[in-house]
Amino acid sequence: MEIQVMSEPAQQNTAATLKKAVEDILRVIEQEREREIITRRFGLFDRRETLEQIGELLGITRERVRQLEKAILIRLKIAADEGKIPAIHDVERLIIRDLSENGRVARVQDLATRLVTTAPSAQTKAHVAFIGELSPKLIVINENDNYYLGVGIAEYGDEKKVRASVDDIVKTIKKHGEPVGIEQLHDMLSYENPNQVRALASLSKLLASLKDVWGLVKWPTVNPKNIRDKIYVILADGGKPLHFSDIAKTIKQSDFKRKDVTTQAIHNELIKDKRFVLIGRGIYALDEWGYSKGTVSDIITKVLKKAGEPLHRDEIVKRVLKSRQVKETTILLNLQSKSEFKRVAKATYTLAEVDGK
Repeated sequence: MEIQVMSEPAQQNTAATLKKAVEDILRVIEQEREREIITRRFGLFDRRETLEQIGELLGITRERVRQLEKAILIRLKIAADEGKIPAIHDVERLIIRDLSENGRVARVQDLATRLVTTAPSAQTKAHVAFIGELSPKLIVINENDNYYLGVGIAEYGDEKKVRASVDDIVKTIKKHGEPVGIEQLHDMLSYENPNQVRALASLSKLLASLKDVWGLVKWPTVNPKNIRDKIYVILADGGKPLHFSDIAKTIKQSDFKRKDVTTQAIHNELIKDKRFVLIGRGIYALDEWGYSKGTVSDIITKVLKKAGEPLHRDEIVKRVLKSRQVKETTILLNLQSKSEFKRVAKATYTLAEVDGK
């Protein structure tokens, strides 16, 4: 089930409806000081401010600001519930429709993006959260170290229940021990559909996703933070060795947040990181795939040492090619020209030091 996004004209209409709702709400507040508190606390027209900052501006204590904010919100919620602020209900319907189609709950960032624009302003996100705070049919999941600011449909549970569901998903992924696709994650849980799991997971600051594969935020495969992590994701996702220029090209075409990298920068990082193994001319693989570092001669030596007996050249070629992407002729030239190897029978080689013992 795909995430539903409004068309551009619908988004523009929603933006206007949202702005009107906020203006109508503020008109209900009679005292200028109280309007100042609400607009600044929710960041409706500028950045959000703390109780201390507002108290200093208005010449009152932090505690007095908190008391006034609480009292104002109670009055506004009652007015909204009694239908005295019609514009709230217009936005409320739009939000509930979106949430119903996309998992019943959402991070405010994602909700605002779908409702208004692909790049919502801080004020737009503040407006969405403000409406969520006042609407009797919506709940707000407050932001802290573990959760992003979110909005949900009230009939499906309060903030405590939503957070418990998010924690359940985090626990499941931790226990699984590696990134997991949304469909598989849904099968591991007991929620109605993958959209609901995705929506809940998106509220957690402990989780990250890439191409709808979810994992802990500290796992580079779902949350690559630097060039090396992005190289790792590209190789792991592709499942095969790549030339460094192809890695750079793939990163530029990816969904990464920052993907403006140079080919030289990619090459430099490949050389520095032990996770990446040079297995051919400019071609790199992941160390975890079993590829070996070193020259072709080094790889032949490892193959013969592991075998513990002479091997036919065809078998040597076959085993070396499992670790390096080079031409067969390069392997044969090394066998014939390097003093470390000695032919002991027709097309059969061993290590010279072994033969000399």
